[in-house]
Amino acid sequence: MAVREGTYELGPDNGRLLVKTGRSGLGRRAGHDLIIEATRWSATVEAREPLDASSVEVVVPLDGLEVRSGTGGVKPLTDQDRAEIKKALGKVLETRRDPEITFTSTSVGTDAIEGDLTIMGRVKPVRVTAALEGDVVRGSATVTQSRWGIKPYSAFFGALRLADDVEVEFEVTLPA
Repeated sequence: MAVREGTYELGPDNGRLLVKTGRSGLGRRAGHDLIIEATRWSATVEAREPLDASSVEVVVPLDGLEVRSGTGGVKPLTDQDRAEIKKALGKVLETRRDPEITFTSTSVGTDAIEGDLTIMGRVKPVRVTAALEGDVVRGSATVTQSRWGIKPYSAFFGALRLADDVEVEFEVTLPA
């Protein structure tokens, strides 16, 4: 990954940060696979040569998470469903106690960024794959909720559960 040196302040005006969920359990057909967008986030990228001198910091306020779509399920996702999901997210992620998720890089390489992801006050290492095409950076990471002490949402006495692994994807355009 070769990028122009400099400091980049990024946010929703520069791209998208999405969380994609899946379903598990016997009742998984009743639920939805969700796409949740972080509508408020900020990132500071210090791009340096050599690349390993670079750093990335990301802050995601949890009150800015919005359900954008849901596929599958017995019925289409409604606005009321979206509101209930947002409320459940707040409870599951304990947003009153820890209102942000943060990522701080520990190593930047040509195809991945290693770093510390803080969720609910718990810090765990993650690997984010990343690719640069022109001024566009795309990447993703798998986050296993239980590593951070998160009990995935469940309903119908556990017959319908959110899958433990969620995919975080991003695409940003670096400013000129």
